[in-house]
Amino acid sequence: MLVFQTPVFILCVWQMDLGQLRYFIKIVEHRSFTRAARDCSVSQPALSQQIAKLEKELGQPLFERQGRTIRLTSAGQILQAEAEKILQLVDDVKGQITDDGQTGRISIAAIPTIGPYFLPAALKSVGGQFQYASFVVNEHVTDDLLKRCSNGDVDVGVLALPAQAKYLTVEPLFEEELMLALPTNHPLAKQEKITSQDIADEPFVLLGEAHCLVESIESFCNSQRFQPVSTSNIQQLETAKNLVAAGHGITFVPKMACCQDSHSQLVFRSLTGNRPTRTVAICWNPYRYQSQLLNNFLKGLRELADPVLSSKKIPVPKPSKKVKA
Repeated sequence: MLVFQTPVFILCVWQMDLGQLRYFIKIVEHRSFTRAARDCSVSQPALSQQIAKLEKELGQPLFERQGRTIRLTSAGQILQAEAEKILQLVDDVKGQITDDGQTGRISIAAIPTIGPYFLPAALKSVGGQFQYASFVVNEHVTDDLLKRCSNGDVDVGVLALPAQAKYLTVEPLFEEELMLALPTNHPLAKQEKITSQDIADEPFVLLGEAHCLVESIESFCNSQRFQPVSTSNIQQLETAKNLVAAGHGITFVPKMACCQDSHSQLVFRSLTGNRPTRTVAICWNPYRYQSQLLNNFLKGLRELADPVLSSKKIPVPKPSKKVKA
């Protein structure tokens, strides 16, 4: 027997449209009617109309509009807390009723330095086992991914550690080497061995601060007693590789991004001695209902990360114990 908790009871009394609550939460998330409408795949007038109906039913304004800036009113703040509970309960109840371990929908997200290289193999190998399930694929920088995973927009995230995730479970999948990327005509490309001191005075092509790959590279360089001098601040790993190929500097690239690379102007090398690495992990919200489908999918990702079971060109993993981040 299903026992409806207080938020669901409130929903029944108000007879609200769940769609209105979802629109409301999206506006709160984006702090913009325009961006929320785009995320919900509806027109902005249609979204505004639904919010107006919700405000009329409650008898209170939910947003203060000051030009392009919007803020929650006191009524909006109360509704935000309750609406999130209502939507989570409704989604969880629906999931429990329909859960058979094979059907349903999974929203998976990865950071940009993992998504293009790991997700295709994961969806083909693991997702292919669930022919009656649908998968929604997203790509976000770490902070956005963790936020969306926490609020339920994303069921499972694939990211690199460290990750500050207070209410999420974070489980390491494997450790991956970061390969030195050089243009083919670089003097170091012809050396038999390359050490960290050989690259200490080289200019580096680095991604922006929003990408955790930068933190991994800088942490390694600092441990080798030098600070990488950046010649760029870009957002795409492929752009970094192209700049290196053009002689703009050197960089470190995740090994998974090297295996599938066909760039004839690049050379990828391992350092001699200490080598930079990163840990790839998965995360999910343990406070939300965990469907059997999601559990099966997570199990499949773990098996894909196992060197015995994986036949893809994915870095050799080192399974670790589950940790709370």
